[in-house]
Amino acid sequence: MDGLPGELCFKIFHLLDHQSLAAAPRVCRKWNALTCDDELWRKLFEDRWGADATAFYAPEPEGAKPWKDVFVVQDRCDRYGLGVRIIREGNDYYLIYQGEIQSYLGTSCDAKDAQPQGAEAEKRQISDRILFFLGDLETAYADAKRVKV
Repeated sequence: MDGLPGELCFKIFHLLDHQSLAAAPRVCRKWNALTCDDELWRKLFEDRWGADATAFYAPEPEGAKPWKDVFVVQDRCDRYGLGVRIIREGNDYYLIYQGEIQSYLGTSCDAKDAQPQGAEAEKRQISDRILFFLGDLETAYADAKRVKV
């Protein structure tokens, strides 16, 4: 893969969707460096949400935040909305607000032999309490929205 010219790699990258482009850095070091290109992610953003949204969400001042981060936040907003949400990515839980990760809540351990011990178990227990509390809060909020006085 290192033998491909950079221009050809960029042409390939412009044909990929964001999930494939996010996986491309694992191919080789060269692709890892090339997929960090800001213009590539700006173009992908514009292709998905249009020129008006691209102008509106453009990082100010220029280069303050990479386009890849802007793309990820907007994608999360599309999937989860703008409110406070708890999301699971893999085995990890995060608290998000307006698409931005606000806090790491912890990891779920599904395997019995992978149960945390000691201080790690205490952190896990706290994270579980936070998850249940926020889940209850979100449910109560949804019920309250349905009942308008």
